[in-house]
Amino acid sequence: MLTESMEDYLEMIYRLVKEKGYIRAVDLSEALQFQASSITKMIQKLDEAGFIKYEKYRNIALTPMGEKYGSFLVWRDSTLKKFLCLLNAQTGIDEQVEGIEHYITPKTMQLINNLITYFESNPQALQSFHALQHGQTSEKEDGLDQLRAWEFRHNIEQ
Repeated sequence: MLTESMEDYLEMIYRLVKEKGYIRAVDLSEALQFQASSITKMIQKLDEAGFIKYEKYRNIALTPMGEKYGSFLVWRDSTLKKFLCLLNAQTGIDEQVEGIEHYITPKTMQLINNLITYFESNPQALQSFHALQHGQTSEKEDGLDQLRAWEFRHNIEQ
């Protein structure tokens, strides 16, 4: 089973392979801004799990399973960002997606994708949704200032 960290690494490996056509450990280290020793450990774990092929001092290659999972991870990330933008989320979209993405099932992701497709196909429905939000106060936020999300949001807005 992939951990959150493994997912993040695999997603970045997939992105870099698609962008450059290949990837080396140093490329991953630069992209993630982690030390080489941490990168090597995770690369070895992903290799042992069958997501990548890795030989020391060589390029990293995605296996068919790594390609499938990497593709999904990138799609999941972009779909959640698109969804939050569509709903007019105002703050910290990247950070919110990072918090959500590891805990959402592929089936739920498909439901979100279907909702995006629906709103894109029915702009009037999206306008109605936005009108519903307009003028609403956030009564449910009152008294919840101990939540991590509250602190995060207010730190960014300052």
